[in-house]
Amino acid sequence: MDASHYGTLYQSLLKAVERFPDNAAYSVPPMAGRSYHPAGWEVSWRQTFTEVERMKAIYAKAGYGLGHRVAILFEQRPEFVFHYYALNALGVSVVPINPDYRREEIHYVVEHSESCLLVGVDRRADDLKAIEADLKGACRHVSFDHFPMSAADLPAAPAPARAGTPDHETEAALLYTSGTTGKPKGCILTNEYFHTFGECYLKVGGALTMHEGVERLYNPLPLHHANCLSISMPAMLMSGGCLIFPDRFHASTWWHDLVASRATVAQFQGVIPNILLKLAECPEEKQHKVRFALCAGVEPSLHDVFEKRFNLPVVEMWSMTEAGRIITDNIEPRSIHTRAFGRSNNWVEARIIDDNGNEQPANVPGELVVRHSAATPRKGFFSGYLKNEAATDEAWQGGWFHTGDAAVRDEQGMLFFMDRKKNIIRRAGENIAAAEIEACLNAHEKAKQVAVLAAPDDVREEEVMACVVARHPEDIADDAKRAALAQELFDWCYERMAYFKAPGWVLFVDSLPMGTSAKVQKIHIFPPGVDPRAQPGAIDLRAQKKQKKVTH
Repeated sequence: MDASHYGTLYQSLLKAVERFPDNAAYSVPPMAGRSYHPAGWEVSWRQTFTEVERMKAIYAKAGYGLGHRVAILFEQRPEFVFHYYALNALGVSVVPINPDYRREEIHYVVEHSESCLLVGVDRRADDLKAIEADLKGACRHVSFDHFPMSAADLPAAPAPARAGTPDHETEAALLYTSGTTGKPKGCILTNEYFHTFGECYLKVGGALTMHEGVERLYNPLPLHHANCLSISMPAMLMSGGCLIFPDRFHASTWWHDLVASRATVAQFQGVIPNILLKLAECPEEKQHKVRFALCAGVEPSLHDVFEKRFNLPVVEMWSMTEAGRIITDNIEPRSIHTRAFGRSNNWVEARIIDDNGNEQPANVPGELVVRHSAATPRKGFFSGYLKNEAATDEAWQGGWFHTGDAAVRDEQGMLFFMDRKKNIIRRAGENIAAAEIEACLNAHEKAKQVAVLAAPDDVREEEVMACVVARHPEDIADDAKRAALAQELFDWCYERMAYFKAPGWVLFVDSLPMGTSAKVQKIHIFPPGVDPRAQPGAIDLRAQKKQKKVTH
């Protein structure tokens, strides 16, 4: 399939306005006490277009255009879509920033992306001012909550825009995704990439069949993640449907929101079914009109139980930020009692290879690699990692994108997920690089050596566990001192990183196993089959991992 003919996302917006002007385009469920739209919010495609045109004129008059990047720290404010399409119309790439990031993390993304403007919410104003000062004016900031009513109030673009007109190959967004080297990598994503994701979702069919102009898709995942921004948003844009997004997942109001928002489709992550199954029964869980949910990583033992209790088919899928399409187990009968996630389809070829790049036979595990086709392997995928050509080339060895996921296929071509090869901890949908946390902990004066790994978690799939060699043995001489140092290390990370990156478990060890390359051999820290949480001395800090309110 070729999505290049769609042009830009802004051009798709024009088509949606022409075909479905009065249909709902974006919606936010009501939530008492929320800092924005507590009574709820909904706009039509016509209203969306009106606001996009207003913002486009402001940005254009201030000189923003092709080749510029604008970072946005919006905390799931729905007005983000107005900025997104307005900037897209001008050829400006949007860099969404995780609202849980601390000042240092925001600084890294803004500086690395070379964003020339940072649009942020008022409650982070002190951070934004400090970042602007540190960057010596290379990136100015402006209020998201009180966006300028005219170009005179908007900092002018620091350099002229490039000549030309944005098209399908123009960068539309830069999303940062965790990698094994510590710092997040910026994925360059074009208009064609987003249209490929949307077209694949809309046309793959089977249990995922959708209809133009009628769907209302509920996705509680943040707009700075590819799941919502890259999959849900373009699908609804291209089909004239409505994207419904709360501030985040709330188990207590989940079924009420689905009923009240008249959702017809839901999209979520694998940990959510486990949480919802533990709730007491409520009338709304039988009253919803959701025809199917798209999800990655449903626990097989819960899959059938969830579908029967809630009368809601959950269709398994696989994807990555870099991929630009999904692989999905969407054809009945679905293999819901296994970790099957689908087969190659019209948008993606998949195979399983060994460490030498040779294709593995059926039922032999290996690494999952994907491509568009032999002739155009990278078509519709991400365009590369910003300022990291070596990492891009490594990911595309042999003309296939190396996912880092271990999988196996059967004789019929069905693919089954096994584990992640990369040193990534997946906690409640967040991909966390262990190396980034190790770097933070190693900067603490009382830590001699650190290895961070994934510990299993019954609710969040995985939790961050730090195995620490203390610099001074007297600091861990008894239980009280160990608990105090663990708390100190937790606070150290909690103050410097997003809350979800702080270690939920800390274990002090005498030493860490080293290999000949002077790297820690994490596979040898614990014997096979051993639960690291059950180790004597493991300190549980999970209860303290709460989203931290930023105050000044």
